[in-house]
Amino acid sequence: MQTPLRKMRVEKGLTIAEVAIATNLDVGNLSRIERGIQVTSLETAEKLSQYFKGLITEMQILYPQRYITAAEKAA
Repeated sequence: MQTPLRKMRVEKGLTIAEVAIATNLDVGNLSRIERGIQVTSLETAEKLSQYFKGLITEMQILYPQRYITAAEKAA
């Protein structure tokens, strides 16, 4: 299962460390957010959305399960 955040990062060819450094986030926390294990703050969601120039919304980061298709859940 890929959350919209992880999918966006992979599509851009970025490592999790690169995104973490650019957004001043802890790599471990970002990893948990990407996997949908950890719920983040609106501030962090905004920071990530801005980093990706609005190609991913705060809502997709805050509520990833709403944006994962049935096919992606099965994978």
